[in-house]
Amino acid sequence: MPVRRIPDGADYDPNRVLDAIITKLRLKNDAALSRVLEVAPPVISKIRHNTLPIGATILLRMHEVSDYSIRELRALMVREKARHDEEALAA
Repeated sequence: MPVRRIPDGADYDPNRVLDAIITKLRLKNDAALSRVLEVAPPVISKIRHNTLPIGATILLRMHEVSDYSIRELRALMVREKARHDEEALAA
């Protein structure tokens, strides 16, 4: 099975998917999200701080509780780089 990589010109941003689920489920915070996903609160914190990737198990759980498709969740994990971001770095 081929490994899927983040597309060129995109950044991995787990906060987008976490925030989308919190919004969709009308949760108050990450602690509530951890309860819904049935994971310890430090897991959500580590995902937010890019020290733990979103693995297959938690991705499936996100799909089950949010009704987002796996494809939608994966798309939410990627933030397209804006052209002005590159220009700001060059300046």
